[in-house]
Amino acid sequence: MISLTDFLIVSVALFCIGLYMIVTKRNAIQILIGIELILNAAILNLVAFGKYDKANNSGQIFALFAIVLAAATTAVALAIILNVYRRYKTIDPNDINKLRD
Repeated sequence: MISLTDFLIVSVALFCIGLYMIVTKRNAIQILIGIELILNAAILNLVAFGKYDKANNSGQIFALFAIVLAAATTAVALAIILNVYRRYKTIDPNDINKLRD
């Protein structure tokens, strides 16, 4: 049987990989994937703690709402990235220094 510690180790690994991807920020897609990895680490924690708390299912229910929120956030972020690419012809955050002309 998988213990709670195993879930937490995987969650910490996902969080660290996501944080590394955000800090190195080579392009906007990489930052978006890093944010998604961090959200997935948090969702994994919610589900893991919910699995070991047999009294209620609040962890799984909150995780479901977090998954829906992450999907909506990703759709909006991809739309913003596409609009930035159309205007500046790059998705490198360091090259985009002006939002208004």
